[in-house]
Amino acid sequence: MQFDIITIFPHIFDSYFKESLIKKALDKKLLKIQVHNLRDYSSDKRKRVDDRPYGGGLGMVMMVEPVFKALKKIKKKNSRVILFTPRGKLFSQKKASRLKKYKQLVLICGRYEGIDERVRKLADEELSIGEYDLMGGEIPAMVVIETTARLIPEVIGKKDLLKERMTRGGGFVEYPQYTRPEAFNKWKVPRVLLSGNHRKIREWRDKRKKVIEK
Repeated sequence: MQFDIITIFPHIFDSYFKESLIKKALDKKLLKIQVHNLRDYSSDKRKRVDDRPYGGGLGMVMMVEPVFKALKKIKKKNSRVILFTPRGKLFSQKKASRLKKYKQLVLICGRYEGIDERVRKLADEELSIGEYDLMGGEIPAMVVIETTARLIPEVIGKKDLLKERMTRGGGFVEYPQYTRPEAFNKWKVPRVLLSGNHRKIREWRDKRKKVIEK
């Protein structure tokens, strides 16, 4: 699976993609991530990608033309173009399961006061990671990449681990977990988890599990 990020701050992603399971997945070529500097698609001599808003107002607005040019070069078949905006639909585990089916996700990261409304016509969908406003779409892009990438077999380890935690509807199962030591201060591991009785352990987890289906 390939992720293409369009941003004016490409170096924000440098350290993030060089650590942990994302780096291992990249090394194994289980996924591919390319970060594109939007300024490379500017027609302006100074590589400007923003301008004052028509009608007046505070701040600067990112222009549609550089985004259009970037998409024209980057977008491939069986792709999904996503624009991050506070007005977008709330991102969820179920949406991540749906996005995993595409070969390519193109992620548009806005900045400044906003992005030209016509960019919405270039996107297949608009997403938000929460009911709050951020300085840009870079953090949402990281969230979408990590949430979607971990659904790719072998990215987080053994395939059985993914099967154990996923529901048929694309949701995710979470339950309490413990490791050594058996006792820490006054907190002890539930005895059933030390019993070796797999049926009882499964029943204990089923009673306490939380299923994230949205």
